[in-house]
Amino acid sequence: MNIGVIGAGSWGTTLADLLAKNGHAVTLWAYEHDLVERMRKNRKNDLYLPDFTLDDNLDFTSELREAAADKEIVVLVAPSQVLRAVVRQAAAYFTDDTVLVSAAKGIENDTLMPMSEVLKEVLPEKRYRRSAYISGPTFAREVAAEVPTALTVASDDEEIARLVQKTFSCFYFRIYRSSDVVGVELGGALKNVIALAAGVSDGLGYGYNARAALITRGLVEMTRIGVAMGADERTFMGLSGMGDLVLTCTGDLSRNRSVGLELGRGRKLQDILSGMKMVAEGVKTTLSAYQLAKRLKVETPIIEQMYQILFENKEPRQAVTDLMQRSLKAEMD
Repeated sequence: MNIGVIGAGSWGTTLADLLAKNGHAVTLWAYEHDLVERMRKNRKNDLYLPDFTLDDNLDFTSELREAAADKEIVVLVAPSQVLRAVVRQAAAYFTDDTVLVSAAKGIENDTLMPMSEVLKEVLPEKRYRRSAYISGPTFAREVAAEVPTALTVASDDEEIARLVQKTFSCFYFRIYRSSDVVGVELGGALKNVIALAAGVSDGLGYGYNARAALITRGLVEMTRIGVAMGADERTFMGLSGMGDLVLTCTGDLSRNRSVGLELGRGRKLQDILSGMKMVAEGVKTTLSAYQLAKRLKVETPIIEQMYQILFENKEPRQAVTDLMQRSLKAEMD
């Protein structure tokens, strides 16, 4: 198949390389023209995935038209807060037959929309209908190293979901289907907020008990928001929910956990972010998640404390104390 991948961070580059290895003709779009030139010359993404040589079936461009025009599938891997702008620019090159696969994880700050709602607002309905959303427990470096990985594709159209399954899956990359677009998307977005909190806990030196509690109660908060938005609560027990949450809260490759670790150790947020090449989606998603929970009238104490740490300069140790001293209740309330 002819496939375009828009976004050449570590995850976009990894997905483009995987699709090329699967025998497809793939064009990877990067914003940085100089990065494109280096990838063409060295077949390495030296900014975001420097340790891996990229497949010969993979081409590179800094022109959106070349990544979006005449493509059977276009994979969208731009950061969630800029996806709307990128799709608006690229949409002129899509056809009514183009299948769009979003691999972005986040909730838009201004509108509090998941990426599916952003696409629905930007695209004509007949083009939006040919969209799918992939999410699950994936570190780009491990996928690039061909470590066995499983995730989920969600679409309102089962034929589209099956096409994505067939196109992406291989001996080390397995995709399951779902029809719960909202649930799959929210799991992938909200887990980043809980990963920040888990990192804060680890940075404070609180150990495994505290981390396990944060993961478990964090899943409750993710599920509450999802159900309030019409998702199936069972989705949050799957790969895009619990699976991604466990990975991101415990894995040393997690950017969001790493930011939380540094916050717990006393560093300021801006100092942490200024030293990072890649985006920690959880920081901006915390703002969206906090506001979304308020809009939905859903109780999310971990997300609320994480919001106060990030945006109101609350001391992390005090945030944990406040969580622990809330009024006692039944676990399943």
